[in-house]
Amino acid sequence: MLANKVLFLDGEAIVIDKPSGLPVDRPRDGSISLENHLEGLAFGFRRWPQAVHRLDRDTSGCLLLSRNPKAHARLHHAFEAGIVEKIYLAVLEGVPENESGLIDLALAKVSTAETGWRMQGDPNGKPSRTAWRVLAVKDGRSFVEFRPQTGRTHQIRVHAAEALGAPVVGDPVYGRGGAETLLHASSLIVPRVGKDPVSATAPLPERFLKAGFGGD
Repeated sequence: MLANKVLFLDGEAIVIDKPSGLPVDRPRDGSISLENHLEGLAFGFRRWPQAVHRLDRDTSGCLLLSRNPKAHARLHHAFEAGIVEKIYLAVLEGVPENESGLIDLALAKVSTAETGWRMQGDPNGKPSRTAWRVLAVKDGRSFVEFRPQTGRTHQIRVHAAEALGAPVVGDPVYGRGGAETLLHASSLIVPRVGKDPVSATAPLPERFLKAGFGGD
């Protein structure tokens, strides 16, 4: 039950710790998605909450939901305005050359009949920036903190693969796949006018600990 994974709750917003493997949008095959859990996240409101942003299916962590239309508009505007602070944690296949930096790599969507669609670096694409720093290195892999300054589709996954030369472990599109995807939305802070910010931190999932990262 996602009601047991609530990290923040007030009259405007809910932040849940979304499990890896749960899609935010309903898949074409009609399988289980966030939509199937919304009634259980109403917490006494007649209106079901609505996702303000998206996390990829295999990305876990902080997902913000709004509890009414006016709140949804304000929270969505915060994302559009780029004032939301987001921190992601990932394990990468490989070790970046430097210990930290800022990736400034514009992204564009490409599509082929053979492989479907994906994002890639493109000078004519939408501006995309991600600050990063290495937290730990072990057995040829790196544990990296990402702070995206923009919110493009697959931004961290593409920036890791193309700019750092080290894709996210388990990434089936930009990496080798074949394992659990080790990408986690660790924390989220959304400023609000006249109110305390929406603020939440999602604990590091067990799959990171199994990979040897994040433990004491």
